[in-house]
Amino acid sequence: MTETETIAYDVVVLGAGPVGENAADRAHAAGLSTAIVENELVGGECSYWACMPSKALLRPVIAQADARRLPGLAHANQGPLDAGAVLARRDDFASHWKDDGQVHWLEGAGIALHRGHGRLAGARTVTVTAQDGTVTTLTARQAVVVATGTRAQLPGLPGLDEVRPWTSREATSSQTVPGRLIVVGGGVVATEMATAWQALGSQVTLLVRGKGLLSRMEPFAGELVAQALTEAGVDVRTGTSVESVSRENGTVVAVTGDGARIEADEILFATGRAPQTDDIGLDTVGLEPGSWLEVDDTLLVRGTDWLYGAGDVNHRALLTHQGKYQARIVGAVIAARASGTPLDEAPWGANVATADHYAVPQVVFTDPEAAAVGLSLAEAEQAGHRVRAVDVDFGSVGGASLYGDGYKGRARMVVDLDEEILRGVTFVGPGVGELIHSATVAVAGQVPLDRLWHVVPPFPTLSEVWLRLLEAYRDN
Repeated sequence: MTETETIAYDVVVLGAGPVGENAADRAHAAGLSTAIVENELVGGECSYWACMPSKALLRPVIAQADARRLPGLAHANQGPLDAGAVLARRDDFASHWKDDGQVHWLEGAGIALHRGHGRLAGARTVTVTAQDGTVTTLTARQAVVVATGTRAQLPGLPGLDEVRPWTSREATSSQTVPGRLIVVGGGVVATEMATAWQALGSQVTLLVRGKGLLSRMEPFAGELVAQALTEAGVDVRTGTSVESVSRENGTVVAVTGDGARIEADEILFATGRAPQTDDIGLDTVGLEPGSWLEVDDTLLVRGTDWLYGAGDVNHRALLTHQGKYQARIVGAVIAARASGTPLDEAPWGANVATADHYAVPQVVFTDPEAAAVGLSLAEAEQAGHRVRAVDVDFGSVGGASLYGDGYKGRARMVVDLDEEILRGVTFVGPGVGELIHSATVAVAGQVPLDRLWHVVPPFPTLSEVWLRLLEAYRDN
């Protein structure tokens, strides 16, 4: 290794995904010189292997499902999807795995890019090892932000290495449609990829260790999604563990806990995420390599006054939009501390990520979609709130009937009986992803129920579900 130079900046950001880009942008906008370090593609996991390519795969699936619910369109949409066209559009949305556009944005924003593997080398110091082995040392006068995200976590199963399993990366970037696909897991990645690849022509078997799907949402969300997957042709098996895997003459063989032998062309493990912190020099600042970063609500890593952890690495909410929210907070915090301005650390203040605790929105882009924000009924009760769940079938909403024949869906709001505000909202049904921001405003804004009566939903839209929920609360 050859050390070439040492460069000083106000802020150094490790990781050029959406979280790192937003943190760098906010710091630079505040007048702080900023550098960002990236070892792969600028734009990160979301742009190339997660949010964008996965939703590009799913959008035609959802559009076709919606069309099939409408007379006049149903007959014309009975054939299979054009898998080649879907994959080509996916490639476009993943920028063909080239980051020229993202690099151009950084340059235009005035943010310095250092390509290579970044590691902490003591307080406020980062070394960057380029592909040719040269090492550049970056020093940070104000702060270092770790935004390195997560990677797929694979189980320690016999034979796994030889099988060459898919992770979320392969599932969103494959250039071919496997004839048979085993998906292991019951969360967001598992259900979305089962939805996409079944529609593109794979015969999908979904193996779920737990009792149901989407275990972090209200139970009815997983139930409705499982029912729809089964109707679409997916073989959904709950309460099923995988004990071993092998690849025999190109065929994947998975053996389950009950002795069943399942064959497929590929196997996807969607069994959790691990922080990408094992080789970023945490040990040089007294932290455990490979650990999640424990941060306070200003996203400052506990025990330091200069190191921040934003996005997935802090394990607060493993969602791109929530990480970008944290990045905006981080930028404001670093700027305030650099200028000596007192922080606004009151709940919902400008310098704290309060929404991480109370108002995290999420959409699962299956058919039906599942969307939620805030606390589930069980979570609210566990937190000690005196609450009541109010449920409404979307069949009572005129806009749902117009959306598509045979519309199936359900909505729930979790009402805090002492404060008369919403602690959480869940929608399941076609098209409900576009409803969840209204719920997020209500939960984050702690809008009183008596004020929600004055929020008039347009007729005839899916948003009329709000009126039905309020009426159900009033009448029972």
